[in-house]
Amino acid sequence: MQRAQQLWNAGSGLCNRCQVCARTAIVTMEWIFNVNKWKIILLLLGQAARNMVLQEDAILHSEDSLRKMAIITTHLQYQQEAIQKNVEQSSDLQDQLNHLLK
Repeated sequence: MQRAQQLWNAGSGLCNRCQVCARTAIVTMEWIFNVNKWKIILLLLGQAARNMVLQEDAILHSEDSLRKMAIITTHLQYQQEAIQKNVEQSSDLQDQLNHLLK
C-alpha cells in the first residue's frame, strides 16, 4: 500500500512538473512571438524611415530641377526678346533697302 502511495505521489509530482514545463513553454512561445512582433514593427519603422528619406531626397532634387528650369526659362525669354528685336530691326532694314532701291 505504501509503495502504491509513493508511486501515486511520484506520478502526481511528475504530472505537476509536466504542467509547469508546458506553462513555461507556452510563456516562452508567447514571449518569442511578442519579440518577433516588435522586430517586425521595428523593421517596418526602419523601412518607413528609409522611404521617407528617399522621398525627401526626391523632393529636394525636384525643387532643384524646378529652380534650374526657372533660370533656363528666364534666359529663353531674354533670347526670344532679343530675336524679336532683331527681326523688327531686320524688317526695318529691309524696308529701308527697298526704299533706297526704288
